[in-house]
This record gives sequence, structure tokens and C-alpha cells, in this order.
Amino acid sequence: MKKHGWALLMIPFVLYSFATSAQTAHYPTFDTSRLLPSPLPSPPFPSADWSYNEPLIGLPEDASDGFLQKLLGMANDKSRIKIYGWAEPSFNLSTSQKTNIPVAYNIIPNSVELNQLVLRIEREPNTVQTDHFDWGFRVTNLYGEDYRYTTAKGWLSNGYFRKNNLYGYDPVEIYGLLYFPKVTQGLIIKIGRFISPPDIESPLAVNNYLFTHSVLVSYDADTYTGIQASFKLSKRIQLITGIHGGNDVAVWDKSASLHGQLMLRWVSRNNNNALWGGINSLGADNYRAYHDNKQAIVVTWGHRFDRIFHIQTEAYYQWQYNGATGGSPTFGPVHYDAGGGAGPVIPGINQQLGFVNYFQMLLSQKAFLSLRNDFFEDVQGQQTGFKTSYFSHTLGLNYFFTHWIQIRPEIRYDWNSTFNLIGDQFTKVKPYDADSNDPKSHQVIFSMDLIVRF
Repeated sequence: MKKHGWALLMIPFVLYSFATSAQTAHYPTFDTSRLLPSPLPSPPFPSADWSYNEPLIGLPEDASDGFLQKLLGMANDKSRIKIYGWAEPSFNLSTSQKTNIPVAYNIIPNSVELNQLVLRIEREPNTVQTDHFDWGFRVTNLYGEDYRYTTAKGWLSNGYFRKNNLYGYDPVEIYGLLYFPKVTQGLIIKIGRFISPPDIESPLAVNNYLFTHSVLVSYDADTYTGIQASFKLSKRIQLITGIHGGNDVAVWDKSASLHGQLMLRWVSRNNNNALWGGINSLGADNYRAYHDNKQAIVVTWGHRFDRIFHIQTEAYYQWQYNGATGGSPTFGPVHYDAGGGAGPVIPGINQQLGFVNYFQMLLSQKAFLSLRNDFFEDVQGQQTGFKTSYFSHTLGLNYFFTHWIQIRPEIRYDWNSTFNLIGDQFTKVKPYDADSNDPKSHQVIFSMDLIVRF
């Protein structure tokens, strides 16, 4: 990747030169929607609604026909099955030498990487209509470096947990959907593996404001495997209940245990405010069979000031008991700041606190700026290996050349604040580039990714 990576980054620009014209973004108006008018233009924003990794009942969800769909002769197909995907290469320039961790997902400093190559096959149920049952499914296949974060134990996971490969495959979403329009104002039952619903951020590149991720999202759940029921109670309220096997683990794996989920989505009458939160995971709370068993309470708030400015803010409290230092380990070779098996157990409660705020400014129908400030407290040091407070500040641009090519350059500054008493002196904890000859208490990274949809 390092040798030929720059050529990889140039491919979409060559393709762009053959495009007949730059297609502008649009502000969707869902006249048939059973929800309030969408508060945000998408594109350029990743979503038009305050949705947070969860389908909204009553909103048209079908993806538009892309290049691959048309190539397969399935444009406007009556089956409503969609086949599409994206490729996401990136590069970064970092003050660190060995690793960018805890920054995610671009963990290798000063390199070119293939973060995601995704192929998705799906059929979304029609939840706008209320007169008949409908069904759907989604299968999202991911290959790339980002599999290291999305991998769930028991889901073809040996590439990470046993081999510690830099690149790998992960079936990040595999679920079926059953829609019952007569239960409340609509009920969707989801069965399978799905993305953790409450976060502003998603492990899938196309759903995010920025390329890199906040530190807190780097250490919470990415996916669950289980059953989820979403009830539409009104245009403004949607309730989610569910059971699952715990964070990032298949239900048939010995690390799994029964957990419950209960979350509520509320929006104001003018859709300028949205709250989305509750219990994301609650059950057996002990580290289990070399795997984290994270319990989590999460709340997210979205606010639109006007058509130009809006914010999204998230906070969580996360805990488990008797976890191994470094979290769920890989038993592969020691590299990429991982490997070698489990660290020492930290007895008792292991807690993390997280907070992030995104501030967005719309520049045009093709572009916006995003400023992210986040905080993560690893209270006992169980997740990161350092008992410290992490802060990061990121400014990024999201720009669409066409509806199928976008870039996201950003500049990011990370630092930590904790001092330890060693002897009679206070020494600052240095968690950045910790395995190098020059560990640091701060880190600066310039990075950019490129998303090509097909």
C-alpha cells in the first residue's frame, strides 16, 4: 500500500475528468413521508434526519440507483433490491512514528491506507405505506484496515483475534427486517447483526461528518447481534427495545451473554431539536472469555440553529468488571499497537466517560465544515492502557466533486492531561506513540480520505 498508494488515491480524479458534468447535491423533500420535514440537506451532510444508525419508520429509505446497479441491469428493478458500495483510501501525516492510536481508524502514521472497500446488498421495507406487511434485509461486506474496529468475535473474526492482520474482511451488517404497519403506527423487527444505534458516528465511512473518529467512539460498541423492535409512536417519537449478546460478539460465541436495550428518539415540533438515548447495553457485566462486556448508557442531542449551522452532541457512561488491560485482545503477533494476548486484569469496576460535540457550517450544496471537540476519560486505564483523560480537536472539510466522489481533509490535535506521582515528582502520562523511543503527551495529524461510490 505504501509503495503504490498515491496512484490509488489518483484513480478517482482520473475518473472524474471523464465525467460529463459535476452533479450538484440536492435538498430532499419527502412529500410522502410520515415524518416531519427533514431538517438537513443530504448531501452534503451524511443524513437528512436525526437518525443515528437506525432506520426511521415512515421515511422513504430506498437508495438511488448507482453505477453498479445500472451495470447489473437492475435500475428501477421491481424487486427493490439494491446493490451498491464504496471505496475509501486515505493518507495521513503524523507527528507520531509507530502508531496513531488512540486515533481511529487510520492507525498507521505517515502512510497511505485502504480503509474500506464495501459491497452492500439490501432491500428496504416500504414503511411509508400502512396497509400491508413488508420485509427487507441488508448485507454489508467490508474489506480494509477498518475491519480491525468492526470485527465481532465469532463473525469470521480469526483474521484479527488470532492473526492480528492489518487488512481483513468483516460482514459488518447481516440482518432481516419485518415491517408490521398496524402495530402502533408501525413496527420494524430487526434480526441479525446490526450497528450500535445511538452514536453520531458510524463505522461505515459514508455516514460520518469527518474521516477520523472521536476517541470515545473508538472504545464503545460497533455492532450487536440480536433482535431489535422499533415502534413508531408518532411523527416525533420512536421507541426501540431489543436483546443482544453483548458488544461486538456473535451470540453463539462463548464470550456472549444476554443483554437488553431500551432507547427513545424524540424530535421537537419544528424538528430543530432531537434527543436520542437510553440503555444501549445492560446485562452480565463481567469481562468474559477474553472479551469486553461493555454496559452503556448513551444520550445524543441534535440542534439546528438555521439552514447554515447545526450541532450534534453525545455523552456516554460505560462500564464492566474485572477487564483485561487493553480490552478485547488479539492473540496474533505484536504489531500495529496490538497483539500478544490479554493484558493484566484490573479488578473491580472498569469505567469510561465520553463526550463529543460536532459543530457544522454549510458552505454550499456540495460542501460543509465540521469542528469536533471530544473528551474521553479512561478512569482505571482498562481500555487504553493509560489511566488518563484524552482530548481531541478536529477541523475538517467535506466536499463533493460529484454525487459519487467526495474528499474529507482534516487537521487534528490530540492531547492528555493526567500526571502520575513517581517518587516525589509528578510525571505526565504519555500515551501517544507509547511504543516508540519518543512517547508523547500530544499528537498532531493531517489526514484525508477519498470516498468513491458505485
